[in-house]
Amino acid sequence: MANQSFQQKIIDWMRGRNGSDELSIVAVGLSFVILLINLFVRAWWMGVIALIPLAYACWRVSSTNIAARRAENHAFLVALGSAGTFFKNPAAAVKEKREYHHFSCPSCGQRVRVPRGKGRIRITCPTCGEKFDAES
Repeated sequence: MANQSFQQKIIDWMRGRNGSDELSIVAVGLSFVILLINLFVRAWWMGVIALIPLAYACWRVSSTNIAARRAENHAFLVALGSAGTFFKNPAAAVKEKREYHHFSCPSCGQRVRVPRGKGRIRITCPTCGEKFDAES
């Protein structure tokens, strides 16, 4: 144990813990945004407030209750909706919006992606097989 590297000790400690996820990454980002604002405002209490999301992120990363943290992260991603894909990769999201049109199936609500500029087309839902017309 004494000959183990620091990195191996961290790996052993993190085994069975949640690790970083989208919610913890957003919490750390929020903390940095608050600190950046504090550079201009220079209020001591903003530095204290910046520690709150940072402490929350550390708690999430080191939590051993993985099922609860995954449920919280899933609820966060659902609440974030399509904005989440934009924040993950803005260039790809803009390209996707420019090249494809998204429709919802009137029967089951499944999102269907079709290329733009094809005119009036008949779309078949891959989930339920419902056919509907749309303008791409």
